[in-house]
Order: sequence, then structure tokens, then C-alpha cells
Amino acid sequence: MKRFISLPLMLMVAVSALAWGQKGHDTTAAIAERHLTPATRVAVDSLLHGKSIVYWANWLDNASHTKPYAYTKTWHYKNIDEGVRYEEAQANPSGDVVTAVKAQMETLGNPSAAFADKELALKIIVHLLGDMHQPMHMGHATDLGGNRVKVKFFGRDNNLHSIWDGSIVESGHKWSFTEWADQIDRLSPAEAEAVSAGTVDDWAKGTLSIATEVYRKMPADTNVMYNEVAEWTPVIEEQLLKGGLRLAHILNLLFDSEYASTHTSPYTPAM
Repeated sequence: MKRFISLPLMLMVAVSALAWGQKGHDTTAAIAERHLTPATRVAVDSLLHGKSIVYWANWLDNASHTKPYAYTKTWHYKNIDEGVRYEEAQANPSGDVVTAVKAQMETLGNPSAAFADKELALKIIVHLLGDMHQPMHMGHATDLGGNRVKVKFFGRDNNLHSIWDGSIVESGHKWSFTEWADQIDRLSPAEAEAVSAGTVDDWAKGTLSIATEVYRKMPADTNVMYNEVAEWTPVIEEQLLKGGLRLAHILNLLFDSEYASTHTSPYTPAM
């Protein structure tokens, strides 16, 4: 009987490791959707054939493992090793989350781009804004973004990247993505606008600073328990909220000319 039970349990463990990937991305997209202007909603509905951005929020995690979209595998992260300044980090020739976000913005803002290209760019950028705000997606190349940093989670063997993908999220709050959005999306309009200030690189640097703290406070062999969950859950809440508000900001800039006339873009393409 134990042999038959073990396989389902193993599958449940494997799926739970994707909780940030699924729930985190859904939460980010759900928050963004609440802050889209009417004009942006019309444009997004057209490009996605009526489906919500939440529907596509986690799509790229699966698509990147298929042949047609294998070129996007490195677009989910930007590796910066310890002691390396953001501006001096070696560029990945296959691209990273920062360059990919900028590229999708260029496609979406290009009036000559084909409909299909804009549709794909929208699906991709919805996912990447979530990835950019997950600290381990700005982790070290030497340890594969924390995947090689062995830690324990309540006494069970795990790794640093995995516990940030899902374990801490689920231990902090047993919420659905709609409950996450309801509870953390409560800033005033002025506060929300302040979150969206700055550039794409500024946002990435902010996540990098959190990653640096995570490495410092959760070195190899740390047994992550209640204290760590309590400390880092508010950080996760903040990062999901930032990702959602900034995604809405980008889409409103790209699809609503009135909004764009009163707000500053986080990225200006080089001429």
C-alpha cells in the first residue's frame, strides 16, 4: 500500500513547487487587470480574443519547454553573481527577463507590428512582470538562482529557489489568487502611482537588493521555519503587488494614449 501511496504524494510535492509560478503569476495578473483603463481593456480583450490576462499569466512557464518557444527559456530571470553590480553584470546572449520585457514593450508599441506578434508579446510580458519580482529570478548564476543552495523547510530537504517558488507563499497565506489580490491590492491611487515610478531597470535592481538579503539571511543549510515565513511573507506580498501595478502601468501606457500623455514610460527604446 505504501508503494501505491508514494507516487501521488510525490506528484503533489512536485506540483506544490510551482505554487509561486501559478499562484504568484495569477495574483500579479489579477491585480494588474483591476488597474487597466477602459481603453486598455478593449485593446487587451482584442489581442487575447476575450480571454483574461490571468488566463495567460503562467502560460510561458510551460511554453518555454516546448520547441516553438524554447528561445524564451532564459527570459524568466537575470542572473547576477555576488559582488557584481547590476550595471556590470554579464549579458546573457540568449536574453534575460529585463531585455525581454523591454523587447515586448517595443513590439506592443510598434504600430507596424503584426497582430500575432503583439498577441504573443502580451502573453509574454504578463508572465515576465511576475518573474522580475521573484527575488530568486535575480539570483546568482553560480548556483542557478538558488537551485543549488541546499536548505531545509521545516526539517525537509529543499533548495532556496524552490522554497521561494512556493513553500513560503503557501505557508504565509492559504489563499486563492483572488484572495491574495483582494487582501494586498489596497494602496491609495497616489501610493500605487509611486510604486510604478522609475524604469524597468530600477524595478529589477529593487528585486536584486531583496535577493541579496535572501542569500545573506538564508545561507546553505538554513532550516527555514516560522520565523522566516513571518519575516518574508510581507516581502512576497509587496513584490506581487508591485508586479501587478507595474504591469498595469506598462499596458496602460501602451494602449491608452490619454494615460500615456500624463505618465512617464519606464523604458524608452534607443534610437
